[in-house]
Amino acid sequence: MSQSQKSPVLAYQASQESPFEADRNLYCKIGKTASKELVESFVLPIRSGRAWKVPRGHLCKITTPEGPQVGDLNIWNFDNPRERFWAARTRQIHRSHVTRFDRLWSCLPYLRPMVTITGDSLTEYGVDEVGGRVHDLLGTRCDPYVNQLMTGEGFDYHCHSNLTRAILPYGLTEFDVHDVLNLFQVTGLNKDGKYFMQPSPATPGDFFEFFAEIDILCALSTCPGGDLSSWGWDKKDEADPMLKCCRPLGVEMYKITDPNVLEKWEPPAPAQYNGLHGITLPVFPN
Repeated sequence: MSQSQKSPVLAYQASQESPFEADRNLYCKIGKTASKELVESFVLPIRSGRAWKVPRGHLCKITTPEGPQVGDLNIWNFDNPRERFWAARTRQIHRSHVTRFDRLWSCLPYLRPMVTITGDSLTEYGVDEVGGRVHDLLGTRCDPYVNQLMTGEGFDYHCHSNLTRAILPYGLTEFDVHDVLNLFQVTGLNKDGKYFMQPSPATPGDFFEFFAEIDILCALSTCPGGDLSSWGWDKKDEADPMLKCCRPLGVEMYKITDPNVLEKWEPPAPAQYNGLHGITLPVFPN
């Protein structure tokens, strides 16, 4: 094999014992347990947002009850919203499109798994004929600012705005909205390294499930592009071709009722870096 044909060296490789690698036996047990109680469920209407708390040790399932629909997900530490989901580091540690046993990591200086993915009905999607994969970390949320720049028009129901409205009751603002996990969204990079999107492959009943490692606040937006089969920034007339592609998302939260299921689980602590980043205090003569 020539030098040009060799596989590149992965930038982030860790031992099986590191926190980057979820204990598959444990999370299989958690994801498959029948000893759980439904404690909350709701349906998120099209082009809307909602936030909710998921206590640590609970399961949360996001579903496509009526068929394909993209959802933009944000996560914060419920007790300290400065700790929030870090899409870029998660992408480096795991992959550009996440699935079962991957973990969603928090920002510095905390750097710990906020959730571990325990279920994904689209795990077999793999890589399509143009290089697309599902559950995207490459891109981020749609927003009214880029819409204004691209079309000269505003729109109040992009995912950024939906998430902003959703978190207001929790004392958070637009400045707390961050890069998202695009659920049920197929994306990739073309031969020129440019970002593309494909229609969502989800069908009625597909789901994405995760286990909360700490108390978290989640916020979810039903993307105004719906399943992305008619995505576009510029409307040619008063009709909105994307509207017919929009569907609701479902959310279910479960409490695990058998303590034996969580017997070997412990909530993760923040990364134990205790240095001062090379900062030293000046020493003054007496």
